[in-house]
Amino acid sequence: MKGALKLHERKRIILVTGRPGSGKSFLVEKVCERLKDMGYSVGGMLTRDIREGGRRVGFEIVDLNSGERSIMAHVRIRGEARIGKYGVNLDSLRSIGARSIREAVEKADVVVIDEVGPMELKSREFIDAVKFAVESGKPILATIHYRLRNPLIMDLKLRVDSEVLEIDVKNREIVLDEVLRRITEIVNR
Repeated sequence: MKGALKLHERKRIILVTGRPGSGKSFLVEKVCERLKDMGYSVGGMLTRDIREGGRRVGFEIVDLNSGERSIMAHVRIRGEARIGKYGVNLDSLRSIGARSIREAVEKADVVVIDEVGPMELKSREFIDAVKFAVESGKPILATIHYRLRNPLIMDLKLRVDSEVLEIDVKNREIVLDEVLRRITEIVNR
């Protein structure tokens, strides 16, 4: 493969970004499945769409280790924490999101954070858990919002030990293979 997807040897934080629908969460789930099949422990959290009648109406948050899940954001949630048409469930971000990230740092070979985006960044506990993971020295696979210019995301992108890969429908298999290869190299160091 020519240099575009080669990751520098010191990189231990792999950040995947792309437009909505590009396959970021799909890639993360596939990498997690393959790592588990290879005998590595993976922890952290995933987000998944909630759809009704073919329309996205919210997002669910899932603890990779326990399988516990909860509604993270939904059009029917009311309250102060809002992103567009979605109300954000800060309790889910604390009790599943932040907790699963912290537990992954303590127990897993690889920490997964899907996604660091505007909804998740409404939670102080979530932000603190991401910072805790970053400072832990553990390998991290995270998805980041495509255009958001939040200070935490900018810090993640600019770290000397992070690499940003952009995914789209054309390159997602190549990026998937490269991310899997790189994470196994990091864990086996």
